[in-house]
Formats: sequence, structure tokens, C-alpha cells
Amino acid sequence: MSGKPPPAPAPKFNLLPKIVNGGIAGIVGVSIVFPIDLVKTRLQNQTIGPNGERQYKSMLDCFKQTYRAEGYFGMYRGSGVNILLITPEKAIKLAANDFFRYHLSKPDGSITLLNQMIAGGSAGACQIVITTPMELLKIQMQDAGRVAAQIKAAGGKVGKRVTAWGLTKKLIAENGILGLYKGVTATAGRDISFSVVYFPTFAILSKLGIRNKEDITPPFWWSFLSGCIAGSFGALAVNPLDVVKTRMQTLTKGSGERQYTGIMDCVTTTMKHEGPLAFFKGGACRMMVIAPLFGIAQTVYYLGIAEYLLGYKRDKIV
Repeated sequence: MSGKPPPAPAPKFNLLPKIVNGGIAGIVGVSIVFPIDLVKTRLQNQTIGPNGERQYKSMLDCFKQTYRAEGYFGMYRGSGVNILLITPEKAIKLAANDFFRYHLSKPDGSITLLNQMIAGGSAGACQIVITTPMELLKIQMQDAGRVAAQIKAAGGKVGKRVTAWGLTKKLIAENGILGLYKGVTATAGRDISFSVVYFPTFAILSKLGIRNKEDITPPFWWSFLSGCIAGSFGALAVNPLDVVKTRMQTLTKGSGERQYTGIMDCVTTTMKHEGPLAFFKGGACRMMVIAPLFGIAQTVYYLGIAEYLLGYKRDKIV
């Protein structure tokens, strides 16, 4: 008989606590950064007039105008639908990435960079079933104040305030369930690309924080910093796709603002009238949203709150 000890059994993948952790992480993160996300949406949607005029001069100016016109709670317009749907969205995204990483790992638990990218992209593809309607509804709510301000400035009458439920019923009545999936191709392009960049970057940075072989995860502050850095990098990389997605999903346009027939029309029209820098509108805001959002989300996720509550053993980072 060989003196070698039997190989250690492969760790079991527990999906339930990962889903719960993802949901908790999403709610905590989005509640904190939502006002910045609202500013990001409004900056991405504003177009430059023929004489270079614009509604918001900067991110700070957008904050000031929104607060002045709509008050503190105006900064949270659309947060209800976002908080409601961010739970399944983040649960799917974070849990699916771990699921695909688990099945794409080698027997010794290691995983190649290519497989990390495939796992991340697959997770991004899974989440769009929730992300697309969530983003569609959120954008209408977030951008309503900007359009209303334009109408008031032109001396027009602002219509009845839009609600997420009212908009949902209207879209389903007009186009069925597919009405909630306007811009799904642009959303898929953004989310898959982001996840391909984000998850491998986060995993590499997280491993650097593990000093002892016995440690399952790095310190919580290292997870937070890793999420922030990876989120910032991923957000900036895919910002052009986010601009296109936001414009494609904005149903109510302001006076003189352009409508787009498809993704390529949006890209070519934006390039023609606003130049390449238009694709980085709201980039700083997006980085300020995504960095703490994913920093907070990954910290909550890797603290293993659900494992503690449900009595599961925590998994080691691979």
C-alpha cells in the first residue's frame, strides 16, 4: 500500500448562503450610493445644445439643482424599485460567479485566468433577466426630474408624476412582458463586459490580502478595497456601453433630445453630434457608484453573514 494520504474531498458548493449574502450585500450597497447613481443617469442623458448649452455644468451642479428642485428625497427617486430588485440581481450575480468558478476550477481548487473571465461573463449574462427591467424602471424614475425641469424652463406643464408600478403596467399593456426588456442587448453588453473585467480583478486582489494559508478570506477591509479598485476599473472600462444603455432605455426625452432606433444608431449619432468624450459622460459618477457599491457588497458577501445565520461552513477563496 502507498503511504500517501487519501486526497481531500472536494469542497461542497452551497448555493443558498451565497444567494442570501448577495441579496444583503446589494441592499446595503445600493442604499448608500443611490444619490450618486441618480446624478450619473442625468449626466449621461443630457445632450449638448447647438450652441454648447447644457442643463448641468458638472456633477456638483447636478447635485445642487436636483436638491434645490426636488429636495433630499428627490435624490432617492427610483430607489424603491432598485432596492426591491437589487436583492435578486446581486444574489444572481455574486452567486452565479462563484457557481461557475467552482465548476471551472481544477481538481486542486485553482482556476485559470481565462476560466475566471468565462465565469464572470457567465454571471453577467445570468443577471440581465433582472437587471434589464430594474435599470429600465430606475432610469425613468431618476431622469423624470431632469425632464420636468426642462419642461418648466420652457413654460410647459409637467404631467402626472411617474411611478414604477404605473410605468410597469403601461409597458406590459403596450408590449407584453417584453416591454420591460427594452435595451436588453445593450444591458447584456455592459454587464457581461463588466463582469469579465471585475470578477478576475477582484479575485486576484483578494488573494493578495491573504497572508496565512489557514485564512479562508482576507480581512474585511482588504475585501472592501479590492471591491472598490476592481469596481472602479471595470466601471471606467465599460462606461461607453453604459452611456449607450442608459440612452437606449430612456423612454421620455426632453425637448429637442434625440430618439435612437438601435444601438448602432445611438453610437453613430452620439459620436457625430457630441464626439467621443460623450461616451465617458458620468464616468466619474459611475466609478463613485460602482467602487463603494462593490466594495460594500463584497465585504458583506465575504463576511459570510448568511453562513453564520444558516449554520454553513464558509468557503475558501479560489
